[in-house]
Amino acid sequence: MIKGSTLAKLVAALVVLVVIFVGGWLAGRTGIGSIVEPASMDDAERAFTERMSGASLVGQFTIAGREDRAGRPERYDLSSVEKVGTDLWRFNSRIRYGNIDTTLPIVVPMRFVGDTPMISLTDLTIPTLGTFSARVFFHGDRYSGTWQHGEFGGHMFGRIQKGDLPAE
Repeated sequence: MIKGSTLAKLVAALVVLVVIFVGGWLAGRTGIGSIVEPASMDDAERAFTERMSGASLVGQFTIAGREDRAGRPERYDLSSVEKVGTDLWRFNSRIRYGNIDTTLPIVVPMRFVGDTPMISLTDLTIPTLGTFSARVFFHGDRYSGTWQHGEFGGHMFGRIQKGDLPAE
């Protein structure tokens, strides 16, 4: 039979292992501490990082099945954009659309098709916001794409504006 103190030690060790595992998973998922050095990026990646850091994506989104209505405003203020792994990028952003206004880092898969960066995410759960799928590409001073959130989806598009970010 296991004594109380031995059982307590086993439970404590198990809790410590779970905390370490969850911490490692979160660090890996958010890219904490793993920024890719700009010198190791190609020209298109470096240009994208410079173009997007301190920029805002200001546009609108539509909802499929409601094409008779005007697009609804959306805004993504990006304090920084960093490559954190092979095809993984962290957007440190304030997101505003509808009644949502939140600030958080979001790590998304992104690839370059020639000189065009494209986010391609499928069923990514974003804390406090839900689970999304999207395909978004960036070209010059514009962005455009499609999005899906549960049974709702549509298009999103707008301009990339560089300059002062609004106050929190």
